[in-house]
Amino acid sequence: MTSLTAEQYKQKMQRRKEVQEQRVSQAALEKGLIIVNTGNGKGKTTAALGMVMRSLGHGYRVAIIQFIKGAWEPAEKAVFTKWGEQISFHALGEGFTWETQDRDRDIQKVYEAWNLALSYIRNPEFKLVLLDEVNVSLKLGYLKLEDLLAGLDEKPEDSHVILTGRGAPPELIERADLVTEMKMIKHPFREQGVRAQPGIEY
Repeated sequence: MTSLTAEQYKQKMQRRKEVQEQRVSQAALEKGLIIVNTGNGKGKTTAALGMVMRSLGHGYRVAIIQFIKGAWEPAEKAVFTKWGEQISFHALGEGFTWETQDRDRDIQKVYEAWNLALSYIRNPEFKLVLLDEVNVSLKLGYLKLEDLLAGLDEKPEDSHVILTGRGAPPELIERADLVTEMKMIKHPFREQGVRAQPGIEY
């Protein structure tokens, strides 16, 4: 790359600023988004929780429904309970499927979580609803895709729904407004046998 003089750099950044300002001025539409965080890499729930924190900071009401990880009673729950009635946190899963080993009970628990999630999705008082690990429930066939898509159609126009978990189906990706795929490059558990650690994984 050729080095630029200070004046050339300033002109280049000025052009970039003008282009960016034009893009922003043309993007005047506001709408509630369907957001999907998927892929085999770490960070899907963590990214979603960042949006939860932003929403709380703006004074919005938020609901979190955990479909799989509930048996862990994660540290996030301890933090979010300090926000009082502004947030509703429900850890309804009973752990990973290889731990429960009861498909019928897993399906029952997923639908309990889904029916509760629907009550928040439909409620215009909640600006953001996080369905954590719901994509895994879809992938395993515990939650029917048509039920999920029909439920998303019921959300108010200005509210947001985040769906996390690996294996998001193509139909959900098509329906979503924002999709991020987390790609695993290295993982300490696989490469080094490092176990899940507080503050990092939970």
